[in-house]
Amino acid sequence: MIGAGVFGAWTAYQLQRSGKRVILIDAHGPANHLSSSGDQSRIIRMGYGADEIYTRSAQRSLQLWKELSAKAGENLFRPTGILWLAHEDDPYPVQSAETLNRLGIRFEELTAAEVARRYPQLGFDRISWAMFEPDSGVLTARRAVQAVVREAISNGVEYLLDSVEMPADKRDLDYVTTASGRRISAATYVFACGPWLPKMFPDLLSGRIHPTRQEVFYFESPVGDNRFAASSMPTWIDFKSEAYGLPDIDGRGVKVAIDRHGPPFDADNGDRIPTAEGLAEVRRLLALRLPDLKNAPVIEGRVCQYVDSNTGRSSASMSQRELMGAKRESNRDLVWRVNSTSREERFTDHSVCLYASIETADSERAKHASA
Repeated sequence: MIGAGVFGAWTAYQLQRSGKRVILIDAHGPANHLSSSGDQSRIIRMGYGADEIYTRSAQRSLQLWKELSAKAGENLFRPTGILWLAHEDDPYPVQSAETLNRLGIRFEELTAAEVARRYPQLGFDRISWAMFEPDSGVLTARRAVQAVVREAISNGVEYLLDSVEMPADKRDLDYVTTASGRRISAATYVFACGPWLPKMFPDLLSGRIHPTRQEVFYFESPVGDNRFAASSMPTWIDFKSEAYGLPDIDGRGVKVAIDRHGPPFDADNGDRIPTAEGLAEVRRLLALRLPDLKNAPVIEGRVCQYVDSNTGRSSASMSQRELMGAKRESNRDLVWRVNSTSREERFTDHSVCLYASIETADSERAKHASA
């Protein structure tokens, strides 16, 4: 397993539990500062418009995170609730409500007046109504991924802090070589390398996976003012305005970001200093949605990356056609690739799907070997 982000960590954990012998390798450490799984927090929500498969995945994911949190003895999930701010012509929250209703997931629909009374610290200009998911919230992203890796290691996963060289033979992978000179052979190789996947397989993936630069900012709450803490303010999403915000969790500050694709980004060499233009746009958003924080000091600014396929999807959710096309071009039965993304909404359960894929591949190989 190459890559100890959220997908690599969970897949290693699940495979070890199934009886596989697993080696987990990462160049910088689990959920490190360069990874798509880093940062302090990530949203986990049930609303995905009409995409019911994502909602079901998020349900399963939240269950697994809660189980891991209890096992590790760490508070990895914060039930802040998710507040969707819906505009007049805004189909995504409408479709999300229909999906949640169909699946029996708890939510509330609030009028503009009701939501303004409940959360007076938020601004509701151009908002017609709202939807609230009371059981969703925020994962402590970096700590959560590191907890998965610790549990995996305690279960017998071997962990190496090392980097894997680009495979020399793109069609028949007998082993991988690390920067320290190790040569590792396995029955199955999983590359969960996030934005580094196009570098590992440039001929195959450079035109399919596109890392982009994203900026997030943390702002200081007024001294003695509890209105912006997780106990008083929910996580909110203004999908139509391409923006979201998280309450102050563990004194880290109020997190606000623009949720749209930025320019292409190199995870190794890209500049990770946020821009003045990015901060100015977020401050305009603060004036609209958190007016009492419009001039709040910046505690921290971070640059991370989104990792999407050439259809605009998260590469963790590449279409079947894209995946099959990549498989045909590689003609490699032993290597399964998965990718992560730093999108707030993608901290979900795709690793279980990958685990099932590996189990299926192993079964198919066993059939052919005995035929």
